[in-house]
Amino acid sequence: QVQLVESGGGLVQAGGSLRLSCAASGRTFSSYAMGWFRQAPGKEREFVAAIRRSAISTYYADSVKGRFTISRDNAKNTVYLQMNSLKPDDTAVYYCAATFNYGSRWQGEYEHWGQGTQVTVSS
Repeated sequence: QVQLVESGGGLVQAGGSLRLSCAASGRTFSSYAMGWFRQAPGKEREFVAAIRRSAISTYYADSVKGRFTISRDNAKNTVYLQMNSLKPDDTAVYYCAATFNYGSRWQGEYEHWGQGTQVTVSS
């Protein structure tokens, strides 16, 4: 069992940057593919980004492609989401997730979830 704790959320103005971190307590972090999802008020949870075990393979939602970067540091049991050129539409609760499967945009694949961290982008 792996436990995930997100941090780094907060308030930022449009055009600004923010970096989210997800710290994992499990002993086999490197065995998991990792993903970031987000949920805005009144909307369904949506895929943001994923990184596979190899770390060289990354995937992004079209809405964040070119602005967000996912990375991982297995030595620190941590996955990151660097968010640049933030827009008000990026406002949401962001969730870190882990899967022993391959890693994709479908949330049903992920077995472990963090508690979420709020990101608010002002206009």
